[in-house]
Amino acid sequence: MKNKLHIIPIIIIALTLMMAFGLQAEAQNENKFIRRGNNAYDDKDFKKAEIDYRKALEKNQNSAKGEFNLGTSLYQQEGYEESAKIYEKLAGTLQTPEARAGAYHNLGNSLVQSQQYQPAIDAYKNALRLNPDDLDTKYNLEYARRMLQQQQDQQKDQDKKDDQQKDQDKKDDQQKDQDKQDDQQKQDQQQQDQQQKDQQQQDQQQQNQGDQQQQPDGQAQPKQISKEDAERMLQALKDNEKKTLEKLKLEKLKSAKRVKSEKDW
Repeated sequence: MKNKLHIIPIIIIALTLMMAFGLQAEAQNENKFIRRGNNAYDDKDFKKAEIDYRKALEKNQNSAKGEFNLGTSLYQQEGYEESAKIYEKLAGTLQTPEARAGAYHNLGNSLVQSQQYQPAIDAYKNALRLNPDDLDTKYNLEYARRMLQQQQDQQKDQDKKDDQQKDQDKKDDQQKDQDKQDDQQKQDQQQQDQQQKDQQQQDQQQQNQGDQQQQPDGQAQPKQISKEDAERMLQALKDNEKKTLEKLKLEKLKSAKRVKSEKDW
């Protein structure tokens, strides 16, 4: 199987068109430039060929062979969009089936190079309707069909990847939103804890101030005594109590004697 498109030789097209249109009288001025263009084309100097073909069209703007060959030189310079326009126009204006088939053939070639495979298929089919035995057009038609299938498969794969990427982007966005929400909740909780702590400190300060105000003359509560001081104070109280009890007993004894003495009397 060949790997590239087939292009109808330009000189054959030029000679065919000359015979088809009977432009012998009008073509004398333009033929000189067409021949020069053909020679440049054969030498693969496609830019020079384009210039000569445009000069031929300046001599005869209705020169079908000049326009046809101009499209071919543009095609060789990868000017596929302009060449496609030329071939599309010629396919609708040329008179003979063979010439129109050639225009459709090269139109299909230009469209294939622009990766417009479905329009290229249509162009090749039109060429085969006019020239069913053209093997080059048959080959190019099959080539365009395969390329279209490949393009569609690639598009399906790309669409699948795009859908997967969209799903992943959506999940990433959701995770970002969740992380943001979690961070906000954490900040809110920290703020709430700090406010609660500040409130507790404030309440404690107010309580301390209230306790100080309850002391006489605004004096603060005495400091808490140690265990040893408390024991000494308790012992001192016990000692004082013991002395007091002994003193009371002594007074009672004295009183009792006096009462008893009075009875004796």
